[in-house]
Amino acid sequence: MRIFSIATLIASSLIPFGATAAEEDFLKSIEGNWTGGGKVLRKLGGENVNVSCNMKSEADASSFSMDGSCRALVVITRGFKAKVNTSGNSYSGTYVGVSGKPSSLAGSRDGNAINLDVTWANEIYGDRKATMIIEKVGETGLRIRTVDKDPSSGRPIVTTELDLKRR
Repeated sequence: MRIFSIATLIASSLIPFGATAAEEDFLKSIEGNWTGGGKVLRKLGGENVNVSCNMKSEADASSFSMDGSCRALVVITRGFKAKVNTSGNSYSGTYVGVSGKPSSLAGSRDGNAINLDVTWANEIYGDRKATMIIEKVGETGLRIRTVDKDPSSGRPIVTTELDLKRR
């Protein structure tokens, strides 16, 4: 009976370690220097603005950070930062964008994508809620997409979509 209890204890202690190792491997795979671009919606009903971006991401066993900037119309540059911690498959942290105020992030990873609910520091597009997806695309790509809800129709609207490649 005692041998069974020890074996059960050892086996159960390995399960979280395996899950943590998987998250660490994933986080390390999105670490690096990234460059690329995409589109950003400046206001509802408006047109997308093309941007070019640079970003650096760092990761360890239980967290990752992003620090980047995007340039539009050659003269406008905006920075963004995120710091996200993981506990198993759960992710939480903060994002600082154009407003300069920290917004909260919470979600989980599904395959090659981290799906985060965003609670903006200020009301944006009629509310304070959105979704951010950080997705590894192949071995050298990273896509960051923010989806909000159009307040008049209730339909999802992509407000940011950046496609980055490892430098």
